[in-house]
Amino acid sequence: MVYCLVCIFFTAVILLGIKLILIKASLREIKRAFEEKLESETNTLIDVSSADKDVRALASSINSQLRLLRSERLRFQRGDIELKTAVTNISHDLRTPLTAISGYIDILENTELTEAQRGYAGIIRGRTKLMKQLTEELFDYSVILSSDTKISQKETIRLDRALEESIMSFYGALKEKGIAPIVEIAETQRTVYAEPALISRVFSNILSNAVKYSDGDLEIKMSEIGEITFTNTAKTLTPADTARLFDRFYTVETARGSTGLGLSIARTIVLQLGGDITAVLNDSKLTIRLVL
Repeated sequence: MVYCLVCIFFTAVILLGIKLILIKASLREIKRAFEEKLESETNTLIDVSSADKDVRALASSINSQLRLLRSERLRFQRGDIELKTAVTNISHDLRTPLTAISGYIDILENTELTEAQRGYAGIIRGRTKLMKQLTEELFDYSVILSSDTKISQKETIRLDRALEESIMSFYGALKEKGIAPIVEIAETQRTVYAEPALISRVFSNILSNAVKYSDGDLEIKMSEIGEITFTNTAKTLTPADTARLFDRFYTVETARGSTGLGLSIARTIVLQLGGDITAVLNDSKLTIRLVL
């Protein structure tokens, strides 16, 4: 009798052990399948080979959440596309009246005006120019982030030459702010295969940010391995501001006339090219590090 009970006990232990092993295998199967579904855009659901009702119930519950997640993702994607389309259309529609306003200002400034009237005309011109700039930024932002945008006209670009050209294009803006940049560009054959306009946009947006925030200095360095840093004193920035510099539509109070899209656009392009861009604030020195 005791021998029979021992045999039954060991048989039960063995069966429970086998069941535990099968359940663990099923859980690993669910884990792998769940990770695959999250990483891919497939509409398939998790399927398990286990016949255990609790394991199958778990898989069914996860599948229900996957359906909800996909539904929310689809709704978000549609909303994002609609927003980009709306921004593109609004930016495009604003161009015509702004161009007309600029034309009328030209006519107005060529007529006889009092000193006060000429001052008002100058204010209108400045505001119109700012509106055109903001409109262009919104338009470029929507185009660059559009999933339908295809980067064409790629070519091999020397990073050192592209950087030099961008710095030269900002000569006037830097001089106006009283900034004499310190530039150290190592002789390097580092290249990137991309559309020249996009590389130029990255450098221009970073330089534009430096002009806005700099307290009168700017240091630009490019190493032999192609790492580029832009450093300037920015006493008005805080660590919290720095952490959000690449966020869409984020602006610091001192950056008047900004959409908060410049660095966001730069980051998007850099990531599309497989690069990396970061911002660090140390002792009131803002450093933007760029690797392509």
